[in-house]
Amino acid sequence: MDNNRNPAAIAALWMVGTLASFMLMAIAGRELAGELSTFQILFFRSVIGLLIIGYLLHLKGWHQIRTGATKTHILRNIAHFGGQFGWFYGLAFIPLAEVFAIEFTVPVWTAILAVFILGERLSGPRLIAIGLGITGMLIILRPGMEVMEPAALAVLAGAICYSIAYIKTKRLAHIDSPLCILFYMTVVQLPIGLIAALYDWQSPALAVWPWILLVGVTALTAHYCITRAMQLMDATVVVPMDFLRLPLIAGVGYLLYSEPLDWAILCGALIMLIGNFISIRAEKRKLAKALSE
Repeated sequence: MDNNRNPAAIAALWMVGTLASFMLMAIAGRELAGELSTFQILFFRSVIGLLIIGYLLHLKGWHQIRTGATKTHILRNIAHFGGQFGWFYGLAFIPLAEVFAIEFTVPVWTAILAVFILGERLSGPRLIAIGLGITGMLIILRPGMEVMEPAALAVLAGAICYSIAYIKTKRLAHIDSPLCILFYMTVVQLPIGLIAALYDWQSPALAVWPWILLVGVTALTAHYCITRAMQLMDATVVVPMDFLRLPLIAGVGYLLYSEPLDWAILCGALIMLIGNFISIRAEKRKLAKALSE
């Protein structure tokens, strides 16, 4: 099929791959949580990722790993490791839908931190997005109405770490190739995960290795698929499709783990999605205006 003839259909197929990858990674993370520590899961994720990226670099050329931004790679991946830890830790203790919903706060923290790190201005649409994002987050966490799970706070802290990693990635995207960024992601995070995992190391049973492999593979395919989708379609189309992760994972949690369907989580995440959509539309109009001048 010609991408130029039907980009929407191809982007939709890539988003199907994205949604499937994120859901399979969440299921694998939940299955591994009872067998391995979070640090071990992250260690094995990096090992598998390094093997896959190493093979791709072997095919495309190791010259791609040359970089003049080593410090930025290190800082990005320390933050990214924190984001991953919060996400996988949350999978073990709170409903899958709640983990995914809290993760949707990443654009809120990115907009706020970009002001201090990148010197970006807070426009009206961004302020609206931040306000709706915080409102949605409060609906999901319900502070004061019930005791907040420490795991939920860990996922929230992880979302903030992800936003820092995203800001650093924006800088690296203009310097290094995607393979270079992924290579340093695995190289930097692998020893961090190993050192932390050695404190409470458990030898994986043979039965859990399929789950370990699934985590490592889907962690790469999820980001590859959404990147390909965004290359074909505007973010205003891709982001709402990505939101389907939440109701789908809520259904998975209900069917596989008997997790109750919490409408407050879906409502809060929908409010955050509306805020993100407003911000993206405004940025698109701003870019179109700048290009026309």
